[in-house]
Amino acid sequence: MTEPIPPITLPPPQNPILEGEWLQQRLHQWLDEEFIPEAINQTIANRAAQIFVRQRMEGENDLGSLVIAIVTEMQSFDFSKSFYGEFAIANAVSDLLLESLGIDKCCGQ
Repeated sequence: MTEPIPPITLPPPQNPILEGEWLQQRLHQWLDEEFIPEAINQTIANRAAQIFVRQRMEGENDLGSLVIAIVTEMQSFDFSKSFYGEFAIANAVSDLLLESLGIDKCCGQ
């Protein structure tokens, strides 16, 4: 039986607002590069960053819990003008955070 990948815990936030600004910029860039630049990408990135910042300010440091929060709260977002959905956004946030921590997205190391 394979061993489960241990949970990934982010360091406690030093400046959640600055983290949110970083995430918003990186996510917006990712959205524009992944398919085509669209005006809605800015709105999507802003909303995901708001969720992230609020969760971090409430003390959430577990990456899995942050991803679930983004999926859950982005379900009410209107993605009709986008190529994306809540799962793609949450996964992109996870990948960006893992990359910023120097953790391989593939295998959690």
